[in-house]
Amino acid sequence: MGPVVGIVVAGGAGTRFGALKQFATLCGRAVAERAVEATRSVADRVVLVVPAGHQGPAFGADAVVAGGPTRSASVRAGLAAAGEAGVVVVHDAARPLARPALFAAVVSAVEAGAAGAVCGLELTDTVKRVEATAGGELTVVETLDRRALVTVQTPQAFRLDALRRAHAGEPEATDDAALLEAIGLAVRVVPGDPENLKLTTPADLARAERLVGP
Repeated sequence: MGPVVGIVVAGGAGTRFGALKQFATLCGRAVAERAVEATRSVADRVVLVVPAGHQGPAFGADAVVAGGPTRSASVRAGLAAAGEAGVVVVHDAARPLARPALFAAVVSAVEAGAAGAVCGLELTDTVKRVEATAGGELTVVETLDRRALVTVQTPQAFRLDALRRAHAGEPEATDDAALLEAIGLAVRVVPGDPENLKLTTPADLARAERLVGP
């Protein structure tokens, strides 16, 4: 299918973390550096997307580009620098513990014919849909069938043409798979990894340090 290009999205402002978490140090190495290295396990070329105006190292990426005001805009900035590829892997720098096996799994699914592939985890908790009352209290509306639900992680892989088509018109979504779904393209789910943490708060970084170990 052609080369595999990785886009590591590190353009966030880190509002809930209180700093640019993608450049925080995790057991002696930058979070973004770990994410780039993991993406390199399948990618022939890696594009790192950083906040506009940020000056810093490339962390091993082949190209560094400025992101936009949203995650989707940042992915589009990465796509513009991706060049030609058969498969594009999009990975959030905020998931520095993603193992090479996850990257291999989503890329293999696309190479086998899927338009896109994501890592998913089955839910273990009961999930309820709620609505707010006039007084601001939450009331349960229904209990969802968790057997039909997964939580989704990155890395995510896509055919280059499918991802570009999904981003045409500059739509917004919390992940790229949702954009493929919106234009009617099927997205495969491969098993995720419970230890593939997303760093949102400093407590998440502390947990990641415990998982990495000394």
